Amino acid sequence: MTMDLTFLGTGSAYPSPHRGASALVLRTEGECWLFDCGEGTQTQLMKSQLRASRITKVFISHLHGDHLFGLPGLLCTVSLQTNPNPTQALPCLDIYGPTGLRKYLRVTLGLTGSQLIFPYAVHELETLPDQSPPEGQLSFEMTSESGALHPQEQLGRRVSLDVSTDCYMLFQDKRFVVKAFRLFHRVPSFGFCVQEHDRPGRLNTELLKELGLNPGPQYGRLKAGEPVTLENGRVLLSGEVMEEAIPGRKICILGDCSAIVGDGPLKACHRADILVHEATLADEQQEKAVEHGHSTPKMAAAVALACVAQKLVLYHFSQRYKPCALQKEGDDDDILLLKRQAEDALQGSGVDVTLAEDFLTLAIPLKRLSLRYPINGLHDIETHSIIA
Repeated sequence: MTMDLTFLGTGSAYPSPHRGASALVLRTEGECWLFDCGEGTQTQLMKSQLRASRITKVFISHLHGDHLFGLPGLLCTVSLQTNPNPTQALPCLDIYGPTGLRKYLRVTLGLTGSQLIFPYAVHELETLPDQSPPEGQLSFEMTSESGALHPQEQLGRRVSLDVSTDCYMLFQDKRFVVKAFRLFHRVPSFGFCVQEHDRPGRLNTELLKELGLNPGPQYGRLKAGEPVTLENGRVLLSGEVMEEAIPGRKICILGDCSAIVGDGPLKACHRADILVHEATLADEQQEKAVEHGHSTPKMAAAVALACVAQKLVLYHFSQRYKPCALQKEGDDDDILLLKRQAEDALQGSGVDVTLAEDFLTLAIPLKRLSLRYPINGLHDIETHSIIA
């Protein structure tokens, strides 16, 4: 199953001619999940190879405008571009985000008289006081809901923190488990972990042939975990001829933050294939970054080290940092400095560092396994399972 991550906007605060506001898309088998939706995201989608109509889920990390202002307009555009099948109801678009997001969309769509041809549901994550300074907490009056639902709105869930994992369980299906975790910012912020289920191992067909077992129904029994009796009377267990399960991929996307909160982030992001972390300002400006609830490359690298991540992707840069292609010799704010600072902090760890740019797409390949299968009375057979 193919999987990739496309950055639609990598700048902070506002969209500029050089960088769009925060937005990225995780694509898998034609389905797209959007993470944050800053102003201008629908324009960035039109410039990309992605199709807005493929978006089935939206995740909003926090309620600052540069991560949210594009959402009402995007929903309306997707509605306009959707050709409904009169014999089949359109699926519900699920939206996940902090408390207050439901009211924001209901009021915005309502005041503008915006009608959608598909249903949507907002699932709100309960925010806690340790996610922001007191002035960043929304009052009950700001988030309380009154009146009827929007005509296309379905009632969403209220998601509480699971104290056993220190995470929020958003959903689980046949392919993924998706969780959220707490971050500290000027307003309550969240990160998201998308964990693919492990893939069942393959049958070692060469070994089965050595044992005199040809393809047929017994292969299916072994794949299902059932034992098979060979002609010589030996009972062959599934585990003797099955490769180990192929670990699922893990992608973790953090919203704006100057710190992680609790044990949840490190647990959820442990051994992430890709860790997306903001680096708004360079290390020399750490005091200013933290004052505004943001991180530097060194701070992002510390999270990657603690998580034992394979790849750290930096994004959400101050608009002072131009993309590499537009960088001129002598510019005071060199975007490559941020990459070097993260690499210096990660020296010797093996963690790869990438600078996100608008429209950068990162492929996320399946795992590679190299395994050995000992069977009683037979020589060891080494097999390689490579899935790109």
